Amino acid sequence: MKSHANIAIFVPHQGCPHTCTFCDQRVISGRTQPPSPEDVDRLLHGALEQMGPRAGQGEVAFFGGSFTAIDSGYRRALLQAVQPYRANFAGIRLSTRPDAVDEEILAELKAFGVTSIELGAQSMDDEVLALAQRGHCAADVEQAAALIKAAGFSLGLQMMTGLPGDTGETTLQTAEKLAALFPDTMRIYPALTLEETGLAALYRAGQYLPPDLEETVELCARLLQFFDRRGIPVIRLGLHDEAQLRERLVAGPYHPALRELCEGKILLDAAKRQLTQQEIPPGPITLYVAPGHQSKMAGQNRRNLLHLEEMGYRCAIETDPLVKPLQLRVERR
Repeated sequence: MKSHANIAIFVPHQGCPHTCTFCDQRVISGRTQPPSPEDVDRLLHGALEQMGPRAGQGEVAFFGGSFTAIDSGYRRALLQAVQPYRANFAGIRLSTRPDAVDEEILAELKAFGVTSIELGAQSMDDEVLALAQRGHCAADVEQAAALIKAAGFSLGLQMMTGLPGDTGETTLQTAEKLAALFPDTMRIYPALTLEETGLAALYRAGQYLPPDLEETVELCARLLQFFDRRGIPVIRLGLHDEAQLRERLVAGPYHPALRELCEGKILLDAAKRQLTQQEIPPGPITLYVAPGHQSKMAGQNRRNLLHLEEMGYRCAIETDPLVKPLQLRVERR
């Protein structure tokens, strides 16, 4: 198990007043029983037994819906169920909508020990938000983020790529506007077209063409570098690989290891750039990367090494603790 892991509690589409074009949670919620306080107690008790002292590095995380918009009594009952375990975990994280946050709700969450709040911003372009039927505007994101930061919570922001009306340029503008809100974490989700969603209807009507995987890798690699330069960790890129997701996928740039593809592209581009700048002729070279980044440098199925071989370079990969993640050093052998 990873040193840090969320103990995820899925609250399916409870309280959200809108059905976004990309969202299938209303369909899923019809097939999924919302968790009861007793379910929360059992889950946390089991997690504590399994993780032992390592539980102190994990967060209790309420995901899947708009947590601050659900029925207040139900919300408090779920949070109350966490209270006996608060001392055992690093904190309580939840996700919600930007237009479902106000000072009163934040005071309630603070009293229950919530530490991190993630906002589903998705875009900071009002036209893109309207086409996605989000029901909020960019100003709502800015206001909610300011309230969350002022109240002392850790702020997480979530953005999407490839929505209707979105372009690479507007996506990068969204990234700039979100970074200006000083989030502590980011999540990046390329839009996927799933069965029984508005996007699926648009796609089948020929009114929406999702970007392909290559375009998405190019764009998300730029986003990773953008946030990395600003010291904002991207804690998730792409949806988790799940059988239900693959079964419901209609179209879109899905890959079970999307982040690895993006990081591999960053390293390959960096290697090619250094080879050019240093005027290193074809021949044997060594690529020095951060510990744990060897496979990313090699690329899936050695695609990066094969690409460099086609350019005439015979590559060895070594690690150097002085090299930062997503950076490398090239030397002739």
